[in-house]
Amino acid sequence: MKIGFIGLGNVGGKLAGSLLRDGFDLTVRDLDDALVRSFVDRGAASAASPKEMAEKVDLIITCLPSPTVCSTVMESEDGIIAGLGKGKIWLEMSTTDDSEVIRLANIVKAKGAMAMDCPVSGGCHRAATGNISIFAGGERETFDRVLPILTTMGRRILHTGPIGSASVLKVVTNYLCTVHLAALAEAFAVAKKAGMDMNTTYEAIRISSGNSFVHETESQVILNGSRDINFTMDLVVKDVGLFDKLANVNKVPVEISPLVLNIFKDGQERYGPREFSPNIIKRLEEACGIQILGTGFPAEMTDDAPIEPGYEVKPH
Repeated sequence: MKIGFIGLGNVGGKLAGSLLRDGFDLTVRDLDDALVRSFVDRGAASAASPKEMAEKVDLIITCLPSPTVCSTVMESEDGIIAGLGKGKIWLEMSTTDDSEVIRLANIVKAKGAMAMDCPVSGGCHRAATGNISIFAGGERETFDRVLPILTTMGRRILHTGPIGSASVLKVVTNYLCTVHLAALAEAFAVAKKAGMDMNTTYEAIRISSGNSFVHETESQVILNGSRDINFTMDLVVKDVGLFDKLANVNKVPVEISPLVLNIFKDGQERYGPREFSPNIIKRLEEACGIQILGTGFPAEMTDDAPIEPGYEVKPH
């Protein structure tokens, strides 16, 4: 199967790298020519436009920073949809609006092609090793066709239901990650002001009911001081905004998400949209006149889990 991949950023580049590493016939495209060259130098092909890519491959994957960017790549005159035909497949791996992915999927289907939304979860360090989780929304027949591709890019693959369902769950899980991060910033600040050792505080949280995936990853780069988790303030604002919109559309009177959204909007205004998201803790450091640091923590996360085949996760 010939695969096309558009969007070679922090996550997309690592997912595409897994496909290339496993010997798939891969064509890539990105606005950053240097990223494209790095793939071409390793044996990938490139395409002059999304349309050209869609014409030459069987399966085309997008992993882009926002619903607006994805819509442009899909619907422009030389976009993906213009090059799609019967039997081709589009996988949307961006974190996006479920209503938008459904709208685009209907246009794709009208061209005789198939569509799935397949966002990933688990962090850039896991995307690099193929140990990331993938949610997959779409028809079961299409899911079965692309499962070998998904198990190359990820470890745990969950078929979530119809198109759009994976995007809903991705927005929900990203929201939870953000809540955990904001809460950890407050927990560390209080512990520091109370005179606690930060290494001891980290271990106390890790071995207790307060633990989370976010603590075991993002807390480490917070305590190192790098705050480098390959995820930025603007992306947090986008993702929590999508969750807030989803809640409002479904008339759920949420209380926490608006607070968290405002915290990160303030962080974005203070430190810039491309500041690493764990540096939201800087707001509290500045307010309290403290530095929240530990010793011996890594500057960035690496995945040391053993390499294992990917597999489909079955819900209970």
